[in-house]
Amino acid sequence: MYQGQLLDAYKKAQNYIQDKQIAHDLNVHPSRICEMRKGSRYISDSEAVFLAENAGIPPELALLGIHADRNENVTIKAMWERIAKKFNKQGLQRLSMGYGAIVMGYGVIQHSINECALYVLC
Repeated sequence: MYQGQLLDAYKKAQNYIQDKQIAHDLNVHPSRICEMRKGSRYISDSEAVFLAENAGIPPELALLGIHADRNENVTIKAMWERIAKKFNKQGLQRLSMGYGAIVMGYGVIQHSINECALYVLC
């Protein structure tokens, strides 16, 4: 169930200990969080976006995940999950390419700084 993972990610990002702290942030009764974890109540789109943004998760991925949770039809639920996996996979690829570009850029900058320091010292 994705909404449980989303709640846990938000809880961890905020360094919270209890679910009632999440309830306070969402302005809902603490029993609602328990219902969300059990699957008897679903996170709204706006709640999912709020939780995702504050947990460092792409809001689009959170919306895909909660829509997968909401759907009762097994086939459609599987489709939502496949879409979420594809999105997450592409997001990680972009992230790793961006990280690689930063690391490569850092090497060039570091080399320039070293040359400048040597020039100043000599």
